Amino acid sequence: MPVYVWEGKTLQGVKKKGEMEAPDELQQRIIPSKIKKKAKEIEISIPFLKRKTSKKTIAIFTRELSTMINAGLPLIQALEILQNQQEDKNFREVIKKIKEDVEGGSTFAGALKKHPNEFDELFVNLIIAGEEGGLLDTILNRLATYIEKVEALKKKIKSALVYPAIIVSVAVIVVAVLMIFVIPVFDEMFREAGQELPAFTKLVVNLSKFFKGNILFIGIVLIIIVILFRRFYKTEKGRMMIDSLLLKLPVFGILFKKVAVARFTRTLGTLISSGVPILDGLNIVAKTAGNKTIETAIINARSNIAEGQTIADPLERSGVFPLMVTQMIAVGESTGALDAMLQKIADFYEEEVDVAVGTLTSLLEPFLMVFLGVVVGGIVVAMYLPIFKMAGAVGG
Repeated sequence: MPVYVWEGKTLQGVKKKGEMEAPDELQQRIIPSKIKKKAKEIEISIPFLKRKTSKKTIAIFTRELSTMINAGLPLIQALEILQNQQEDKNFREVIKKIKEDVEGGSTFAGALKKHPNEFDELFVNLIIAGEEGGLLDTILNRLATYIEKVEALKKKIKSALVYPAIIVSVAVIVVAVLMIFVIPVFDEMFREAGQELPAFTKLVVNLSKFFKGNILFIGIVLIIIVILFRRFYKTEKGRMMIDSLLLKLPVFGILFKKVAVARFTRTLGTLISSGVPILDGLNIVAKTAGNKTIETAIINARSNIAEGQTIADPLERSGVFPLMVTQMIAVGESTGALDAMLQKIADFYEEEVDVAVGTLTSLLEPFLMVFLGVVVGGIVVAMYLPIFKMAGAVGG
């Protein structure tokens, strides 16, 4: 129905104006002086400029929704309250659309499925289990806890990688400044002095000339390498190769494996405790593994389990999961408490990740400092060797 913008007077002569939906005319005991059809608002949505909803926001939404439903509020009313108090404009619009779909007769899971950027397959499947089992508030609470723990795990990994990344970046920037701006000044000074340069100084000066003369070419080559690497990683073979290498890296490999085990056990434990069938759960876990080697091991294990094998045996044969993990899973299967055992394994490995991050930082700190000192110090020494040589010649 079109919207009309109108101006006019009441029968008493009071001026009025406003907007109203109507099929063709306005009838409200008002004598209209001006009526025009309201122009439609144009919404421009640019995907790469659209801010992604944070996992923290989704976790808060999930926990608050759980509390409201547990308190007896109808789902639509709870969604309306959360929509009105949501500060993130994009996510507020998402909640509004979900509410409208539910009002229109859709299931909550069906409404969530239309927004895969905010609610992944795991989230939707757990909501399906919650709706079917009449435990929506409990499932939402478990989901909120799961999201919070997974995000905490990601933060630990970021904290482990940020420090070395900063040190290496600083080293690269310092070396680039020295090579492009500082060393040419020394080179000019040495040429004016007309003295033979030591071999080490010549090497550094020649490297400086190469970098300064080919900086654009080097930049283009680096960009091409990054693009080719990303394309290779998107292929099945490339992802398998790189993810396999990541798990074999010294120090970092152990950390990545512990993170993968913690994520696998936490996700599968949450799915099983919420009533999702084991085969469906393994299929979802494989997609959220984050590592192609781990994903392949889970898919192969799922095929074996579908044929009647236990969960622990194929996981052990994969060689990806530690023996302690597979043994604890076997105990959980035999006692009928697999979900609780998986949660215990996840708790243990999340603590192990904490220890691994601390160990990694303590190992990398001296190594990176030595690396930075050798690189920058080596360049400085190379520049001062001719000066020392000239000083020695003058003193002699």
